[in-house]
Amino acid sequence: MVRKYFGTDGIRGRANGVITPELALKVGQAAGQVFQRGEHRHRVVIGKDTRLSGYMIETALVAGFTSVGMDVLLLGPMPTPAIAMLSRSMRADLGVMISASHNAYDDNGIKLFGPDGYKLSDEVEHEIERLIDSDMSKQLAKSADIGRAKRIDGVHDRYIEFAKRTLPRNQSLEGLRVVVDCANGAGYKVAPAALWELGADVVAIGVDPDGVNINHECGSTAPQACAQKVREVRADVGIALDGDADRVVIVDESGHLIDGDQLLAVIAESWSEDGRLAGGGVVATVMSNLGLERYLAEIGIKLVRAPVGDRYVLDQMRAHGFNLGGEPSGHIILSDYTTTGDGLVTALQLLAVVKKMGQPVSKVCRRFDPLPQVMKNVRYRGGKPLENAKVRSAIKSGEKRLNGHGRLVIRPSGTEPVIRVMGEGDDKTLVEAVVDDIVGALTDVAA
Repeated sequence: MVRKYFGTDGIRGRANGVITPELALKVGQAAGQVFQRGEHRHRVVIGKDTRLSGYMIETALVAGFTSVGMDVLLLGPMPTPAIAMLSRSMRADLGVMISASHNAYDDNGIKLFGPDGYKLSDEVEHEIERLIDSDMSKQLAKSADIGRAKRIDGVHDRYIEFAKRTLPRNQSLEGLRVVVDCANGAGYKVAPAALWELGADVVAIGVDPDGVNINHECGSTAPQACAQKVREVRADVGIALDGDADRVVIVDESGHLIDGDQLLAVIAESWSEDGRLAGGGVVATVMSNLGLERYLAEIGIKLVRAPVGDRYVLDQMRAHGFNLGGEPSGHIILSDYTTTGDGLVTALQLLAVVKKMGQPVSKVCRRFDPLPQVMKNVRYRGGKPLENAKVRSAIKSGEKRLNGHGRLVIRPSGTEPVIRVMGEGDDKTLVEAVVDDIVGALTDVAA
């Protein structure tokens, strides 16, 4: 079934374009109706990042939820993983995060979490979509049953304490100078505070949100600002979060970037040594570097690949009984603690390994040499280019030429009419030639 509103990570689009007050109102009514289960008084928690449009969407969602009889607890700017955690902690029937993650400020989105803190299944999203397009007037609460809404204070402290408790009680970050770039987003209060409480010398940037500067030349999508500050203040490590703080990119003491694949290797090996790696394996995506797969195999750790998207990573983790998975973007899921990616908690796990090893971040986090990787995009107007005989022949030929010494991943984008062609292997020249041949075949078909 084709989904009309939901993508791989909730509902997302241009504020006042795709994400309008009318849509937010209907999402609140539809989701509120779906999650009214039982006779108890139902409640929903709502958090947001720092986008200007968050006020508009939050107010419309409140109107929707209260109109069908749900009470609303407004938590203000908080990371996405905090909303997932607080949905469980506050015994809510539903959690909502208003955010477009790493996108620019003029986009926004609505992410929904069930009472267990997990993102919703396809089936539940389909039911919500059906209700959005239906007449909800008969589902509205009676006048005496309309929900109430109130803002809740102190939730920042609850999340900070939760994040700290993912480390051993005696773990200290004393002696580490840490630059943390909060992308002028949802983690701008909690991340610096948690690091400081653990004893780190904290230099915080990207902590002055004004509604329109979220992710602008800062955070995980523009880590150059973090790298520059690390060199400037001679820090030991840089932590760059994205707008809703569910992913992280690390910068070593020289200002070099460390992606999610290296983070997976560091945490997987450390947890394996400590007997904490459930199932003896990790989940990565089809985009994770082949170098990671080879390295993990050398140290006896299995790697299972999932489609791109954290929900698919989590599905595979649950299917195989693993407690670690992630993406090269730095979206890492540590299911012993969280039900979704958590940039701060991931960074804390890394810093614990750095303290344990007593070595520079550059040495701790360089577990393998990535294989050369080439990725190109081909825009198309319509149809199904990947089913074309010429394209399929080019792909088959490319796989034969790589002959087990590389990989091809060809997939349509989930957000735009683009085919993404990725190739990697030991021989960069060969990989480039293979990718160019496939791109040429796709271009001929798409033209």
